Amino acid sequence: MSGSILINRLIESLRCLPGVGPKSAQRMAYHLLEHNRNGASQLAADLLEAIEKIGHCQSCRTLSELEKCEICANLRRDHSMLCIVESPADVQVIEQIADYRGMYFVLMGHLSPLDGIGPMELGLDVLAKRLDSGEVKELILATNPTVEGEATAHYIAEMAANRKIKATRIAHGVPIGGELEYVNSTTLSHAFNGRVEI
Repeated sequence: MSGSILINRLIESLRCLPGVGPKSAQRMAYHLLEHNRNGASQLAADLLEAIEKIGHCQSCRTLSELEKCEICANLRRDHSMLCIVESPADVQVIEQIADYRGMYFVLMGHLSPLDGIGPMELGLDVLAKRLDSGEVKELILATNPTVEGEATAHYIAEMAANRKIKATRIAHGVPIGGELEYVNSTTLSHAFNGRVEI
């Protein structure tokens, strides 16, 4: 790249964001510098403050600026139900869309031995202690429907079975409003295997 060293550095820094390639990063950098310097300053300040102050909830491991996130601190939630998700973003989606009033455990990923991600990296030792406490009566496995997500769900289901805790898996299948001819074979297979009586 030619031109300003600082601009090139900004473009490269923006590329750390998911889905942002060289052209998108360049458009963002020039937009901020040409049209929205106040927005850029606010973004930089908010990003710095978030990095300094946000850690993990000591109970569910989601991102939080408090030792216990709002959900874990809420005594009105059902502590006997524990939903297992891969990321803090999954918690937000479920909270916004689903009518779920239980607790969460955030893995911060999924099992991937080739990438060096095993049970310890996902905090499954912490999960085991929580399951051993006797408070959890049902695990809801809401990992992504990928090969790694399914393997992770299976591993955790075994942990639950060893402790005589009910484990359920969220349904996967044909989306409402979807047409069968456009649904891939794996999704359609999940939909058939997870069918329910009406």
